[in-house]
Amino acid sequence: MAAARTPEQIRSELSAEREQLAGAVEELRGELGEAANISSKLKSKLPIVAAGAASVGFVLAGGVGATLRYFARRGRESDEKLRVGRWSILGRD
Repeated sequence: MAAARTPEQIRSELSAEREQLAGAVEELRGELGEAANISSKLKSKLPIVAAGAASVGFVLAGGVGATLRYFARRGRESDEKLRVGRWSILGRD
């Protein structure tokens, strides 16, 4: 059987546990505040993020433009005289 504790011992243990719990809650609040502060994280890496977004936009726009030019050119071209791999010689009037 567990040793009997006096009410004073129980009160002091509860008080110590409350203090530890309060410290842990404050620590978690601080860490949560840091984790949720996206603006400061983004602000420090803004040039990199902006360059990445511009690069992705350029590639996507160029990719769409190149594909459309490819299909538009194929529609205007005449008969294919010779094809070697992906290259071809076309006969134009």
